[in-house]
Amino acid sequence: MKNLALGFLCLLLISSAGFTQKFITKTGHIKFFSESPMEKIEAHNHQVKAGLDVSTGDMQFIVLMKSFEFAKALMQEHFNENYVESDKFPNATFTGKVTNIKDVNTAKNGVYEALVEGKLTIHGISQQVKEKGSIEVTDGKINAKARFNILLSNYNIKIPGAVSNNISKSVEITVEMILDKLN
Repeated sequence: MKNLALGFLCLLLISSAGFTQKFITKTGHIKFFSESPMEKIEAHNHQVKAGLDVSTGDMQFIVLMKSFEFAKALMQEHFNENYVESDKFPNATFTGKVTNIKDVNTAKNGVYEALVEGKLTIHGISQQVKEKGSIEVTDGKINAKARFNILLSNYNIKIPGAVSNNISKSVEITVEMILDKLN
């Protein structure tokens, strides 16, 4: 499954014609956090595969859902089996564009605002998203960051009535990708 995901990402990055400036990572980080009166839930995934073509702004990432790690094993089990159904929907993906990529100078260290639009797919459901983030250029590397909220109901993730007070209906997603230039 990991090889399939990496192959998918590489195919997307290589598919555009001509010589372009592409940056990739296999160790991006996505964190999600929810807080309700009864419980805080946080999970981290450090195996996110991502790519950015700075000549076009095209951006993709793929996340293996079973790679999210929780503080409590039971939370991880419930997440994979009952909520995101990882066996049925093994990946989450984003395919989109940094719409203001021309404002980012990858030859100069600095922090630049990034406006990102695209299709976020979780639990087999795709939704258009439009978010602000940042791109920090440091010595030829790109650190792309964003923080946004999603509603679980928008992705058909159901919360059983017995635990509806324990789980927030909204989840904060934090994305951080340190991308290296593809040679």
